[in-house]
Amino acid sequence: MQLLKELTEAHGASGYEGPVRTLMRRYLEPVSEIEGDNLGSIIARRIGVPDGPRIALAAHLDEIGLLVTRITDDGFLKFQPLGGWWDHVLLGTRVEVMTRQGSIIGVIGAKPPHILSNDERNRLVDKKSMYIDIGASSREEAMAWGVRPGDSVVPVGPFLPMRNPDLFMAKALDNRVGCAIVVETIRRLVNERHPNIVYGIGNVQEEVGLRGAATTTYLVKPDIGFAIDTAIAGDMPGVGADDAMSRLGQGPAILLIDGSLIAHTALRHLVIDVAAEEGIPLQFDLMPGGGTDGGRMHIFGSGVPTVVIGPPVRYIHSTSAIVHRRDIEQTVQLLLALVRRLDGETVRRLQKEA
Repeated sequence: MQLLKELTEAHGASGYEGPVRTLMRRYLEPVSEIEGDNLGSIIARRIGVPDGPRIALAAHLDEIGLLVTRITDDGFLKFQPLGGWWDHVLLGTRVEVMTRQGSIIGVIGAKPPHILSNDERNRLVDKKSMYIDIGASSREEAMAWGVRPGDSVVPVGPFLPMRNPDLFMAKALDNRVGCAIVVETIRRLVNERHPNIVYGIGNVQEEVGLRGAATTTYLVKPDIGFAIDTAIAGDMPGVGADDAMSRLGQGPAILLIDGSLIAHTALRHLVIDVAAEEGIPLQFDLMPGGGTDGGRMHIFGSGVPTVVIGPPVRYIHSTSAIVHRRDIEQTVQLLLALVRRLDGETVRRLQKEA
């Protein structure tokens, strides 16, 4: 809980992931060798067999956020989204503006409904009509407080256990829960001799184009890739079984397909078999409208067998998402079981099968 709380409450919009990287380093440095790319991604290396296959466990550091583009004469901030925000999620959201002098609290506002025309009231408020109100009375006052164009903005969304103590609510579960899973998997490998080299990766800028995954895959040159990300939980009103299939508390999900990757057949079969042997429930899902870091990993070099695994999460890309404790733990258990199985012979077989 403490690990996930720290990771979700850290501020790290796409391109501004420094605080999250610092946390990852603090947890990983005592148990692994650390390196990184020149964009801000972090790579932890845990050697089981020095000449063994390279296994990548990759999550992404960034959360969806905003970028300050302009300060109006009256001290309001205009912004550009970083990642996939729905307009109706933004309005009324409390935010923190990350300036060089520290963070400043604000709220996303727009023209109030009481003075809208009937036509305006029946339409979704567009991001272009919104602004961030930090309480400044002028551009000069906002700048005196340290605000500048280019500052990042993140939503306020503290980590909270819910009345059901197995459910956690927080901002940025996409994909700080993946970061927590990577950290915990690496930590539990400390006392194990695994038949490979495991790389625990925190990538930057996934939400704006899978960018960190391109550079870290180049550095690691993995033989097998696992993108550790969130699945979209479908256990809520209005969502059909063909829209999103995974449910909270029913185990990790493997994505059959997303907008950037079709799960590698032989590796998918191995995940299914290992989960069954370990008694770990496994769910199946798809996300045709989005991509993951696996989209970059699997097309590196001559190709890297890759799948996406992770816990289902409700309300991703909002200020308050929900995840189940058991799904996190079982994802870690499944990854550990897979790492134990991926020796040189197994990896060579997987690479020859589609």
